[in-house]
Amino acid sequence: MCTLTHFVPHTNHPSMLPPAMFSHTVFAPAEPAMPRFQVILAGNAFFHIKEISTGHVRGFRSNHNEACALARALESRC
Repeated sequence: MCTLTHFVPHTNHPSMLPPAMFSHTVFAPAEPAMPRFQVILAGNAFFHIKEISTGHVRGFRSNHNEACALARALESRC
């Protein structure tokens, strides 16, 4: 059984502890941005990739997975 005693110095003073041992600050990732593109069913097995802010269709695919991949690619470009 590991008690982690070999990682902690033999003192209770915080200045003697490694930063990870006393720092409880968790660096949260930046708040995710709202998606700019949306995949919308536009017919029988046909999908539009719509830019949310303008409402314009920026692409289309006949496969949902390919439509999502295109939306991600458009998202990463900007």
